[in-house]
Amino acid sequence: MSNTGMNMRGKLTFFQIIFYEEKNFQGRTHECMSDSSDMSTYLNRCHSCRVESGCFMVYDCPNYMGNQFFMRRGEYSDCMSMMGMRECIRSCRMIPMHRGQYRMKIYERENFGGQSNELMDDCDNIQDRYRMSDCMSCHVQDGHWLMYEQPNYRGKMMYLRPGEYRSFRDMGMSGTRFMSMRRITDSYN
Repeated sequence: MSNTGMNMRGKLTFFQIIFYEEKNFQGRTHECMSDSSDMSTYLNRCHSCRVESGCFMVYDCPNYMGNQFFMRRGEYSDCMSMMGMRECIRSCRMIPMHRGQYRMKIYERENFGGQSNELMDDCDNIQDRYRMSDCMSCHVQDGHWLMYEQPNYRGKMMYLRPGEYRSFRDMGMSGTRFMSMRRITDSYN
């Protein structure tokens, strides 16, 4: 996966995040411009970071597991208290820029079963909009999305890129019900 993309003016755009071992941008640093499955190879811990450009998902476990947190351009001086992390950042994934339409089909049950609905824009509450009480699988056709366990984009989140997701439970999200979905757009930068 490339760490660059072309912006609207045809100029090259870089994705960059800088991790710091201590709060308030102190201690040893690690600069990252792509995915990193295990931050412990660079830092003993990571308690603050700066996103210079692009968007990233950070995880509190290695190999893109555990709780996920979305980060866009900005400063995060104390990741643990700002995001409610139990552990420090252990892995990160770059979110590529997407131009074009967004499409995702959500299903009430695992393995694409039960009621289904197609989304092309953000949905702050699937129960209100579609009368769905749960979302347990989905197929992301276009774009990159964030799913949230509570309405109005709150609670635990999960990053989804294009692909089929037959069971959120099998992805380590056992007991998590997703009730709202949001597109990751350039407006986050």
